[in-house]
Amino acid sequence: MSATQRLKSLVADDWHAATHHPFTNALADGTISRDKMAGYLQQDYQFIEGFVRLLASAIAHAPKLVDAVPGAQFLGLICSSENTYFLRSMQALEVPPIALAAPETIAFQKLMDQARHSGRYEIMLSVLVVAEWIYLDWATPFRDRANDLPFWLGEWITLHSGDGFAQVVAYLRDQLDATWDTLDTAAQMDVTETFNEAVMLECKFFDASWAGFVVAK
Repeated sequence: MSATQRLKSLVADDWHAATHHPFTNALADGTISRDKMAGYLQQDYQFIEGFVRLLASAIAHAPKLVDAVPGAQFLGLICSSENTYFLRSMQALEVPPIALAAPETIAFQKLMDQARHSGRYEIMLSVLVVAEWIYLDWATPFRDRANDLPFWLGEWITLHSGDGFAQVVAYLRDQLDATWDTLDTAAQMDVTETFNEAVMLECKFFDASWAGFVVAK
């Protein structure tokens, strides 16, 4: 069992809750309300800046160029296709891309900032792996439904499924797996705690999304 598989197994219940959530299920079957999706997008869009900075920092801390290139390519997609998706979707849903951050949003922003400021590649990777792997796991079973949904639902599934995104997650996992074997026990514990916290915060964010964020008009 790889290090990332072992880390995932330690939080199996929370992982299942995050990847089989009523919010994502409703998103995928098209029954999610426009207001709930709009509120979710307004909150999730606030992660973009912190995520870009975290990913860029991880790229800068990669051991070799070959370790950095896939991350840099993914960074380009976040800054182009994904950023554009948010703006187009919120325009279609007739809401601005600006809203007050909810507590659940602030908590994950804080974790990303802590990981970036740690200066530790393994800590940055532990947050990035959770953030992307959870989305791959929930979106992949619904990949075939994407074309039958409004674009603000279907494209969100497409962005987080398919071979291209699976390769991104595999790259991030491979980096953390390779780094894990170089860490002492204390550092491995830090990674485990960060990984666990990231999963917990993803669950809380989906819970809050399902409850419904206040939509900024």
